[in-house]
Amino acid sequence: MRVEDIWIRGTAVRLPSSLSVADAVASGACPPRVAAATGMESVAYSPDESAAEMAAVAARHALARAGSGPGDVGLILHADTYHQGQDLWPVASYIQREAAGNSCPALEIRQMSNGGLAAMDLAAAYLTAGHSGAPDALLTTADRFCEPGIDRWSTDPGTPYADGATALVLSRRGGYARLRSLALFADPELEPMHRGDDPFTRAPFTHRMPVDFEEAKRAFIGRTGMSCAISRAHHGQQTVVKQALADAGLELADARWVLLPHFGRRRLQSIYYTPFGIDPERTTWEWSRTVGHLGAGDQFAGLDHLTATGRARPGDRVVLVSVGAGYSWGCAVVEITGVPEHSADTGPGTEPATGH
Repeated sequence: MRVEDIWIRGTAVRLPSSLSVADAVASGACPPRVAAATGMESVAYSPDESAAEMAAVAARHALARAGSGPGDVGLILHADTYHQGQDLWPVASYIQREAAGNSCPALEIRQMSNGGLAAMDLAAAYLTAGHSGAPDALLTTADRFCEPGIDRWSTDPGTPYADGATALVLSRRGGYARLRSLALFADPELEPMHRGDDPFTRAPFTHRMPVDFEEAKRAFIGRTGMSCAISRAHHGQQTVVKQALADAGLELADARWVLLPHFGRRRLQSIYYTPFGIDPERTTWEWSRTVGHLGAGDQFAGLDHLTATGRARPGDRVVLVSVGAGYSWGCAVVEITGVPEHSADTGPGTEPATGH
């Protein structure tokens, strides 16, 4: 989808604390083989804040940076993958109450690690159609991958999981980056890869706790074969990248930056660096290896990092790439057109998660 007149006005990231991989290995929490294969240095860690609280902090900062008041926001979409802090509870409504204080639609997106770009696609279409009349959409992501349900080191061994939140304000009234194109693609034949052969249950964590993605993958590959799974996954990612680039009139080599999921080094090499010919220097790897996988928020976090540090400059084209269990893929092309006012600040950082 080629996008016209949709802009990014503000972003923010909330990463409360950090947990060293070396310390995790020394304590026995992280297997040495995981540390070696992933090349991660640390992961973002929340000692006590829920995912929802972190999202509210990031949302308030993004709205302030964008200069967006309650009447400017016509849609709120929150993407997540895991428990948000309460049961049977509309987390998007909490974020709306804490950050926006208005009465627009506030909805949750549950497309796993592809949720951020899925939300961006929906919001761009909503703004283009002019449904609410308000010029802005607030997009947030957040997760806290904690025990007992998740083992951040072993639930998905190729990717250490991190705690944190991101926020992005998409707008029809201008900004410092222009959204040029966005593509999504789904292959539900790969859906069992994260479900396995276990029967459906009546309550969470009935089969095992913590969650074990490797067990599900082994069951799926045992039926279909490794080559089939790899081929379909590669096709899905290739499809969205080619489509988004074609709609933007670009080649991947034209992009200054490629923002990838915060996977471990070995997984990035096999899925992205080698197949797409991406030099790690064009990515945020040196930073993302200190953050870890933020669920649906890796791409928004990477964009915030590039703009807040001044690494992304006017004229730079940035390609955002994502994949989520289900299976679905996303790709967006963004052109940096100016310097955000918050490029010199450090963002919410370790600010306490308080309401207002």
